[in-house]
Amino acid sequence: MQCDSCSIPEPIEDEGYVYIRPVLSEVTLLLESGGLAVREHEGRCVAAYHSREDILFLMQSMKKLSVGQREELDLMITGKKVRPIREKWIPLRQFEERLKHFDVVQIITEQQFTSFMQPIVDRSGSIVAYEFLLRPREGGTYFQPYQLFETARETGLHSFLDRSARISAIETSAMWLPNGIKRFVNFLPSSIYNPDYCLTHTFQAINRLNLDPADFVFEVVETEKVDNAQHLQSIFEVYRRNGISVAMDDVGSGYSTLEQMVLLKPDYVKIDRSLIDRCDESGEKQQKLRIITETAKGFGAYVLAEGIERPEEFQFAREIGMDLAQGYLFGKPSPQPPLDYNRTRKAT
Repeated sequence: MQCDSCSIPEPIEDEGYVYIRPVLSEVTLLLESGGLAVREHEGRCVAAYHSREDILFLMQSMKKLSVGQREELDLMITGKKVRPIREKWIPLRQFEERLKHFDVVQIITEQQFTSFMQPIVDRSGSIVAYEFLLRPREGGTYFQPYQLFETARETGLHSFLDRSARISAIETSAMWLPNGIKRFVNFLPSSIYNPDYCLTHTFQAINRLNLDPADFVFEVVETEKVDNAQHLQSIFEVYRRNGISVAMDDVGSGYSTLEQMVLLKPDYVKIDRSLIDRCDESGEKQQKLRIITETAKGFGAYVLAEGIERPEEFQFAREIGMDLAQGYLFGKPSPQPPLDYNRTRKAT
C-alpha cells in the first residue's frame, strides 16, 4: 500500500502521451506550432510525443506562458503502450525542476544511497544505540544529504525520498545490529500526509525483517517549521501505537523550541549541538541545558546530547543528568558498527 507521493516515479519513455490540465488555448497553440497533434478531452489536452526532444520542446514552449498560467498547469506523462493504473499528475513547476536537476533526481529515483551508523552512548560511554544517516553508495555519485532533500522538496519527491531513507535505515540495521540495540531513524513530518496510510510500509519493513518495533526511535528532522503540531502529534501516536518510540531533534535551536517539546512530549529529546559545543565553558549555555533537561525529565523523556567532541562536554552533560550522548568523541558515521562489540550492549 502506498500513495502516489511515496511511489517510485515512472521513467519517461521514448514515446508516449503528455496530458495537460486545465485546457488553455495558449497551450494548445504552442504545442501545435511545434508540430504536435493536440486533442482535448474531459478538461485536459493530450499530445502524442515521439521522442524526448518533443518533451524538451514542450517545456521550452511553456516558458512563453505567463507565470500565473504556468503555476496553474499540471502534467502527466505516460508511455505509449502502458496506460496508468491511476493518474499521476504533478505541477508543471515540479516537472521543470526535475529536468533542471536531472542528475540529483536520478540519485533519488534510483535510490543510489545507503545508511551509515553513528554510535550513541550511555552515561558510562557504552554504545547502546545508533543513529542512521543517509550517505552515497560506495562508488556511487557523491551528494550532500541536505542537497538531496532540498532537491527532493523542489521536485515533489521528498515523500518518496523520506520513505526510501527510512526503509534503507531499517534494512541496514537488520544487517548489523542485534536485538536490543536502539535504532534512531529520521523522518520528515511534511512527507507524511496520513500517518495511518503513509507509515504502513515502514511497519511492514520492520515486520518483514523480524525486528522488534521497541528497538526503533523515529525522530523529527527539524529542517522545516512544523506549523501543524496536531498533525505531528498524530504521527507520534501512530508510531507509538505500533510499539515505536519518538524523538525530537535539535531541541534548543531553530524551530525545536522548549514550548513545542512540552506540547509534543517525545520519548527522547536530542539537544542541539550548538548548545553542547563548549558548554563546559559557557554559563549561559549551562543554564539553558539545565532548563531543557529538567523540563524533559519532568514528562519522562530521555535526554541526549548531540555533537559532543570533547570529554569536558560529556562530563558536564552527565553532571546535569543527561542520559545519552552522541558525537565524534564516540565515533563518526560509518557503514558498519565498530569491530569492538565489547563496547556495545543492549539499552535498558
